[in-house]
Amino acid sequence: MEKPINPGGPTSSSLSITETINGFHDFKIMGYSVSKGIGIGRYIASETFDVGGYSWAIYFYPDGKSVEDNSLYVSLFIALASEGNDVRALFELTLMDQSGKENHKIHTHFGRPLETGPYTLKYRGSMWGYKRFFKRTTLETSDYLKDDCLQVHCCVGVVKSHTEGPKIYSIPVPVSDIGQHFGQLLESRRGTDVNFQVNGEIFAAHKLVLAARSPVFRAQLFGQMKDQNTEFINIEEMEVPVFKALLHFMYWDSLPDFEELTGLNSRWASTVMFQHLLAAADQYGLERLRLLCEASLCDSVSIDTVSTTLALAEQHHCFQLKSVCLKFVAMPKNLRAVMQTDGFDYLKDSCPSVLTELLEYVARFSKHSVVINRSGNEGLLDGSDVHGRRSSVALQSESVVYYKNSYL
Repeated sequence: MEKPINPGGPTSSSLSITETINGFHDFKIMGYSVSKGIGIGRYIASETFDVGGYSWAIYFYPDGKSVEDNSLYVSLFIALASEGNDVRALFELTLMDQSGKENHKIHTHFGRPLETGPYTLKYRGSMWGYKRFFKRTTLETSDYLKDDCLQVHCCVGVVKSHTEGPKIYSIPVPVSDIGQHFGQLLESRRGTDVNFQVNGEIFAAHKLVLAARSPVFRAQLFGQMKDQNTEFINIEEMEVPVFKALLHFMYWDSLPDFEELTGLNSRWASTVMFQHLLAAADQYGLERLRLLCEASLCDSVSIDTVSTTLALAEQHHCFQLKSVCLKFVAMPKNLRAVMQTDGFDYLKDSCPSVLTELLEYVARFSKHSVVINRSGNEGLLDGSDVHGRRSSVALQSESVVYYKNSYL
C-alpha cells in the first residue's frame, strides 16, 4: 500500500485538553448529640460552594440515609446543588481527627487509579458519598468528635475538556475611543449650550453630555426643577481645577493630569486633589469617578492625610475607604503620630461619632504587640520619626486644606 505523500502541503492540528478544577470547603457540625433523632433520611446541609462553574453542598445524615441500616451509621455525601447534566468530578471527604494525631478518616478519588474514571452526576441533586460512612457508637467515642462537634473537609475536582486549534484568521479590534471623540468635542466648544461660572471663570459645555453622565445635571438641566438661566450656572464651593477635572472625566471618561491642572508636582497635592474630586463626584452622582478617587486615596493613606481622608469618607459614605483609614489609624505604630496632626483635631470636631468606631479598632489591635525597631522605639510610618515628629512642618498646617481653605 502506497503511503500518502505530503510534499509541503498544508497541515492542520488541534489539541484536546482535559483538566481538573479543584475547590475546597470546610463544614463544621456543632451540636452533634442534639442532631440525633432528626430522622432517617433527613440531613444537615452545609452552605453551597462553587467549584468549576457548579454549586455543591455537603449533606450529613445523623441517623443515616437508609432505613435498612436502622440508624446504626451516619451518612455523608456531596451533592450537586445547581443545574447540570453529566457533570464529571472527583471527590474527597475527610472526617477530621481533632486530637492532633492527624488520623483523619479519608475517602478519596484523588491520587489513585480509577477503573471507570471520574464519577458522573446526572442532574441537580445527584450525590456521591457513603451511606455507612461511620458507625455511630464508634464515632461517639472517637477523636473525631470533640466538644460535641464534627469537622468535615471536602474537595471537589470538576473534570472539564476543551479542544484548542490554530486560528485561521483574526481581525484586530481597536479599543473604544468614544471618550476621545467627546473630549475633542469639549475642547472645540462646538455646539455648547450651557455655561458654568466657577470663581469668575466661565466653562462652556453640552447639556446632553452632562445629562447622560450625571443624574444631578440631568435633573438640573432637563428635570421639572430645571434651572431657567443656563447662560451662566454658578458653581459654588468648588475650586476651578476641581471643576476642570470633573468636566474632563465626564467627557473623556478618564482622569486629567493633576500637575497640569494645579501646577504642583507632589504626592500631597495629588492626594488633596483626589479629596476634592471625590466630594464633587459624590455631589453629581458620578459613581465610577468616586470609586477611582477612593482607590487612589486608599493607596496614598499616610500619617498626615489619613484624618482628613477619614472625615471625607464619613461625610460621603465611602465605607471601604473609611475602613482602610480606621485600620491604619488604629495601628499602634501610627496612632500616636496621627493624633498629633491638625487633621485629627478637625476629625474630632467634624465627625465625633467616628472616634467611637476608632476605639473599637484600637481595641482589636491592642491584642497584638507594638512593633519595636532595633533601637527599642516604636516604629512609625509615613513622614514621622520615632518620637512622633513629622518630617515636614509645612504639612502640619496643610493637612486640613480640603476643609478650611483650599490652595487649588
